[in-house]
Amino acid sequence: MRFDIMTLFPDLVDRVLSESIIGRAQKSGACTVKTFNIRDYSDDKRHRVDDTPYGGGMGMLMAAPPIYNCYRAVLDDQLKDGFDGRRHVVYLSPAGRVLTQSVAQELADKYDNLILLCGHYEGVDRRIVEEIADEEISLGDFVLTGGEIPACVLVDCVARLTDGVLSAAECYENESIASGLLEYPQYTRPVEWHGMKVPDVLLSGDHKKIDEWRHEAALELTRRQRPDLLPPDEDKPQG
Repeated sequence: MRFDIMTLFPDLVDRVLSESIIGRAQKSGACTVKTFNIRDYSDDKRHRVDDTPYGGGMGMLMAAPPIYNCYRAVLDDQLKDGFDGRRHVVYLSPAGRVLTQSVAQELADKYDNLILLCGHYEGVDRRIVEEIADEEISLGDFVLTGGEIPACVLVDCVARLTDGVLSAAECYENESIASGLLEYPQYTRPVEWHGMKVPDVLLSGDHKKIDEWRHEAALELTRRQRPDLLPPDEDKPQG
């Protein structure tokens, strides 16, 4: 999977995505992340990328031309690299559909490349969204100062679902949300800490009983903390 991120703050994005699992995946070639500084593609001698919005209002709006020039540069870079995969352009916006695990899985399954546009200030000229974006995606019903953090979240969420990023599909299939339930509680050494003891079944070595306990524990945790994830017939304690 290849990710191309158009942003005013490439260093911020690079710092986040060069660490941990996604950083290692880039080094191994399991995924590619490239950042493009929109300011580099401004025709203004001072490299301005924003202007006042027509009709008045607070703040500044990112202009269409520098973003479009940046987008064309992304496509040229892909051509230079010999990339010819399934492409999808996403504008990170509070107006978009909300990112969920199923949305991430859909993106991972359907596309080989995500081009992500990070807005800033009061957003972007709507015409650039109409011109290049295939869809808008949001992290939720709240407002951030820019699209860089949502872009990093989206890359992390989608990349770990692609081959070679994690050691096996099991690493993500049984996690919270991905399985349809919250993940069961987990424990490590010591066996007892601050008066709390690891459940005996986890020390038993009986894998069948351990699997049964984990499933029931996941159900109970989901009923208590996220009952909205359960179908109607499972949202109440059994018995």
